Amino acid sequence: MRALPKKLLPLILFGIAVTSLFSVQPVQAFTITMEQVGSNVVANGSGAINLTGLTFDGSGSGGAADVFASSGGISIGATVDTTLYNGFTGPTSFGSGGVHFANTSSGDFVSIFAGFFFQDIFLPTTYVSNAALSDSMTFNNATFASLGVIPGTYKWTWGTGLPNQNFTLIIGRAGVPDGGSTVSLLGCALLGLAAFRRKLSC
Repeated sequence: MRALPKKLLPLILFGIAVTSLFSVQPVQAFTITMEQVGSNVVANGSGAINLTGLTFDGSGSGGAADVFASSGGISIGATVDTTLYNGFTGPTSFGSGGVHFANTSSGDFVSIFAGFFFQDIFLPTTYVSNAALSDSMTFNNATFASLGVIPGTYKWTWGTGLPNQNFTLIIGRAGVPDGGSTVSLLGCALLGLAAFRRKLSC
């Protein structure tokens, strides 16, 4: 069997490193991001919820997509029958606003209320722990001020810190960083390639 040309080895190693960056990763914890997009406020949700550590608190029908900042409440997605869970801790509000209903909404229904009236997470009755969720809603001709929400990051947690045992609301940021892991891996791959090139040139 013929040995690979020396110049080809770094390229093969670099290709393996880059491929590993795009390998399947676990679904991240559920996060809703609210942004000002033109004259509208748009919210997008994605991620998963680990039900371990939460307590069943009944069943009901999902309400309309809305935001209720003074009661620590946000609901996103299309209305469906829901199962309620409690047992989390976190902020009881994220502004002074009352109820504001979204003009449009779609996707998996997810809701959290963390205020003084009750504290529950609402999920579709068919939801399976750690399954991916995706949803969105839009408030037409709205701003953070008109909705009474305060920009920032709000996080509710439960359980023992296992993956996806948290629910995050980000108001006023474009997205959720991946903690730098992808950038770090890419940087390591590039450094590795440079080191191999130097070694081969000796």
